[in-house]
Amino acid sequence: MSASVKESLQLQLLEMEMLFSMFPNQGEVKLEDVNALTNIKRYLEGTREALPPKIEFVITLQIEEPKVKIDLQVTMPHSYPYVALQLFGRSSELDRHQQLLLNKGLTSYIGTFDPGELCVCAAIQWLQDNSASYFLSRKLVYEPSTQAKPVKNTFLRMWIYSHHIYQQDLRKKILDVGKRLDVTGFCMTGKPGIICVEGLKEHCEEFWHTIRYPNWKHISCKHAESVETEGNGEDLRLFHSFEELLLEAHGDYGLRNDYHMNLGQFLEFLKKHKSEHVFQILFGIESKSSDS
Repeated sequence: MSASVKESLQLQLLEMEMLFSMFPNQGEVKLEDVNALTNIKRYLEGTREALPPKIEFVITLQIEEPKVKIDLQVTMPHSYPYVALQLFGRSSELDRHQQLLLNKGLTSYIGTFDPGELCVCAAIQWLQDNSASYFLSRKLVYEPSTQAKPVKNTFLRMWIYSHHIYQQDLRKKILDVGKRLDVTGFCMTGKPGIICVEGLKEHCEEFWHTIRYPNWKHISCKHAESVETEGNGEDLRLFHSFEELLLEAHGDYGLRNDYHMNLGQFLEFLKKHKSEHVFQILFGIESKSSDS
């Protein structure tokens, strides 16, 4: 028996024990083969000669906000964790494109682990912490229908807040992605950093996914507005292009903590583009005119 396979299977049993302690209720962890763990134990004890089948199972995760469920399908190759784990998350609340983006993000995260590191528990935590954004534009109201309706598009506008946006390479990436995806809006650099992106739902979601990964942590989507349309939504746009918004700043650029954007100017900009209501959503304060 290969020492590496033996060690891998022992680690897999250890991780399964941790999972069953995390999800003790019946049905939360569903093994494809109920005898899988027993067969592996027999193999390790030497009472079974043939290499047992891979461990395959599904864990049902309850996401608190929004209230949705994700089924995480897991396959452990015999040499895991020294080879890549096979994972796939699915939810009935996600369309095909959203599901693709979710699994791209999950796979990218798991790819940061070194060989020999167990990562199923980490994958679960990642889904619980990050999956909410992929449900942002899901349809909230379902109307019963007895006949086929014309295919509609969803026009989406996302308001994104970051603690700050300074770095030139990040600013360039944001502008390049916005122009490549045929979305409109703006990126306000400085502290805080604000991004508005609008366009067809799939383009906005790809924009959101692309700029966040691999390592932008201090960023969140504060507000999203979606409208069903039978066209391309051009008449719904508040902006004509995707540009960088440069406003006056308080403080010295060299002192990053003092480099605060002029929010009065930003409010006037929002008013000009019929978006004054977003000011309170972004900053939690009532909007006031610049001369008050």
